[in-house]
Parts: sequence; C-alpha cells; structure tokens
Amino acid sequence: MENRIITPGPYRATKLWNELTKLFRAGMPLRKHRLHLKKYSNCFTASEAVDWLHELLRNNSNFGPDVTRQQTLQLLRKFLKNHVIEDIKGRWGAENLDDNSQLCRFPTTSPLKVVPSRPLFYKKNATGVSTREKGGFCQFPKKTPKKDEILQLQVNAEESDKDVPGVTSEEQSIHVRQVTQTDIEEAWREIVLNHLQKILGLASLEDVLDFSQVIPQHILYNVHNVSKHGVVILQDKSEDLPHWVLSAMKCLANWPRNNDPSQPTYPGFERDVFKTVADYFLNLPEPLLTFEHYELFVNILGLLQPQLEKVAIEALQICCLFLPPPNRRKLQLLMRMVSRISQNVDMPQLHDAMGTRMLVVQTFSRCILRCEKEVDLDELLGTRLVSFILDHHQEILQVPPYLQNAVEDHINHLQKVQIKYPCTDINAAVPMYTFCQQISTKEFEEQKVSVSQVAIAELLENIVEDKKLSIKDKRKKLKQFQKEYPEIYQNRFPTNESEAKLFQDKPKIKPPMLITMKKPLKSLQKKQSLRY
Repeated sequence: MENRIITPGPYRATKLWNELTKLFRAGMPLRKHRLHLKKYSNCFTASEAVDWLHELLRNNSNFGPDVTRQQTLQLLRKFLKNHVIEDIKGRWGAENLDDNSQLCRFPTTSPLKVVPSRPLFYKKNATGVSTREKGGFCQFPKKTPKKDEILQLQVNAEESDKDVPGVTSEEQSIHVRQVTQTDIEEAWREIVLNHLQKILGLASLEDVLDFSQVIPQHILYNVHNVSKHGVVILQDKSEDLPHWVLSAMKCLANWPRNNDPSQPTYPGFERDVFKTVADYFLNLPEPLLTFEHYELFVNILGLLQPQLEKVAIEALQICCLFLPPPNRRKLQLLMRMVSRISQNVDMPQLHDAMGTRMLVVQTFSRCILRCEKEVDLDELLGTRLVSFILDHHQEILQVPPYLQNAVEDHINHLQKVQIKYPCTDINAAVPMYTFCQQISTKEFEEQKVSVSQVAIAELLENIVEDKKLSIKDKRKKLKQFQKEYPEIYQNRFPTNESEAKLFQDKPKIKPPMLITMKKPLKSLQKKQSLRY
C-alpha cells in the first residue's frame, strides 16, 4: 500500500482525510457476501473494514503503530457519517456501525473534501468586513529611541573631526540606544518565528499560524520563570492546578513510594486517583495546546518520521514556548506524571483491556490537542502527537540553548550601535516613531532578504573586526555563526584562504627549530667532502 507523507502546509488535516479515504477506497478488498439468502457483490463487512483499515493506519507514517482497533472503528463510523461508505441499502449519515458482519459498500460519488481556498485566519476591520490578518515577523519595528532613552556623550575634537568633517566637538554628541524590554520581547518573537519557519520548510507561516496569538510576554515568561527542574513557576497561584489535583498526580507519580499513610489503600484506589486526575484535565475549557495553535501542531505531525525526529523535537520546543504559562506548566506536570506511571513496574493495572501506556495516551490526547470545531481525525492526530511528546517530553519542554544564544547576540548587537547627531537641535535629531504596517507576502520575502540578511552580515563583520576577542574566542564565535548562517558565512569567506587571513599573524615555525635542523646537514656535508 502506498504510504505518502503529507508534508506541512495549510489545511493538513483535510489533506490527511482525503489521502486516507483514497487509500481505503483503492485498497479495501471487495467480494460477494450473502445476507438473508440474498447475494451482494462488491461489498465488505464492517469487521473486514476494521481489520484492513487498522492495518493501514498502523503502517502509515502519518498515523503510526499506536492506533487502536477502537479508534479505527470510530474512524469507520465517521466514514459512514461523511458518505465515504454506505450500508448495503445505500443509507449513510448515522453513526450506527459496529465491529460485526454488517455489510457496507462504496458510493459512486466522490467522498473527498474540498481543501478551502480562503485563508485560515481572518479578522474584522473597521467596516466589519473579514479580512486576512497580515503582519507577523517581517522585520523588527523601525523606531528610534525617545529623548529620555538617549545617553549623550561628548566627543573630543580629534574624534569629531575624523567622524564628522566640519562639525566641532561642541556641535556633536553620540546617542547610544538603550535596549528596552520591548526590544527584548520582539527579539525573542522574531527569532523563534524565523527558526520555526526554517524548520517547517514553509515559504510563510501565515497559513498555519495566527501571528496575533504569538505573545512575546508568554515566551519570555516560559524562558525565565522556571524551577531548577525546568517547570514553569506561576506568580498567580489561582492559575495553577488545584491542590487536590497536584496531590493526586504526586500520589500516582510516586506510587507506591512516599504516599501519605493516612490515604486509603483499598483495592482499586489507584484507579480512582487516576480517574480523578483524568476528569480534571478532560473538563478543561480548551486543550493545553490551545485551539489557536491547532493547525500549527497538526503540521508538526508531518515531521514525526524516524529520519526527522530531531527536527520534530526542535519544532515542538519552539511551539510549546508560545503556550500561555499556565498551559505550559500543566503540560509539563502532566507529562512528568504519565511518564512515571507508564514506566512504573509496580503500578497495578489501571484498565482491564489495555496497558498503562496506551491508557494514558488514549485518555489525555483529547485534553492536549483537538480542534475547536471537532474534525474527523482529531482523535488519531492527538494520539500520535501525545505519544511522541510522552517519549521526548524532557527535551521538548525545555528551552533550546541556541535560541537563547541567538537572542543574546542580537541584543549585544543592538547595544553596540551608536548614532551621531549634531547637537544644535537635539529634538530634530530624534525623529518621531514609525510603526510596522501590514505588507504583502512578496514585500515580506524581499525584506527578509534585504533587511535581515544585511543585519546578520553586519553581525559577522562585528565579530571579524572585534580586536578585543582572542583568537580562540573569535574562532569559536565564527564557527557558531557558520553553523547558524552558512550561506552568509560562505559569502564572506568563499575560500579557506580568505578565512585563514584572519589568523595569519600566528608564526608557523619557531626560528630555533630551523637552526637546529641545519646543523646536522652541514656536518654531514663536511664528512662527505673529507671522504672523497
């Protein structure tokens, strides 16, 4: 059977549905069946469909081996509801299909869903008309510092004559831009979005992400307000998990060790505690990954391939930074609990029909990922994502060091920028604020190349020209830069020789070594002349 991977892009869930229905219609075996002394051709039983479809899902890279038979039956019922199949009498629309000998067939009409052509995200303008939301991470806001944010330093006459011909030291001052909290927030926002776009391999993120939902304050809080174990610490305790839920989760995570002796120990107690925790999370008003980020996480599912495992982890690291801090904390604590109980050999069986790992994945997938308007593949997609997060939660729910380094480098670059103005009219030297405006996708692509690339190239020049750096530190920074921006590095240093010029002042061989090497040769030549 064909196993085509649906790559990241807009409306991936709809494309997955169409791909699955095409595979099912093309591969499901059809044969003659008898029902009430009557023969029917080109049909199949519900049990045969569950068997075949279950095997298809388990071996399909878009879904994986964690799909259960019950989930397959639920999907088959959705096939019946959406007229992908019909019963032998031509009826469809009601979810009354069971895992039995009920006869079904394929309709003559196409069951494929139309992929929407309109954008995913809209907002109403002043006239009340829905328009596509533009904006996002085209470039950093172009604004100059306010008057009270400027540090004025007097420049001596010699330096001023060199820097600005015709302007004396009394007429000139240096204005150093102070890095504000807004600058830091925007740096985090722009850098993580640029990295995410690169990871997903998309020309633009606007079709899979609502930029208004990427709140830089959430990113900074999730980065800096954490415990020694990396778990988010909330300042507002009312947003935290209730005390009784935390106690129940701690009880399960440490079972049977370190439990309160006053707690009851009747048979089935651990099942009741698990149900208490599950009920709380299942009754949350929205999933932990939020409705707004549903399309984004569904697209990351396209990276859950063995050869792309590290890429998927990196993408999830970034996307989980977008979550509101209470959601991220709850996700961290939940994953720590389910990881412990699924690996705890002393934990009694929590379900009669399935193992602990399958139980926790099936139980909590819906409270972690689902669409606001229920879609047909929510359960399968949620199960696959939760299973992957469970296996890699320690890596996924930590802050990537390379992001912190990139932001620090950018902030350091901002702090080094100096602008010189004539001080005859300081108010005239500080222009008014200019704000980011909505731009087209074409303009965004042009700015991304012309503005971002130039800024990064300037950063490379600063490293090259920095005479305060030791050779060792300069090599280290250049190596790091080459790893992050190989194309820009290649343009600056097209050959090994051009790079070697930076370190050409290092002596190759010490003079004493050359002298010691010549002495044996001279003595040998003298002996040879005496011999002849």
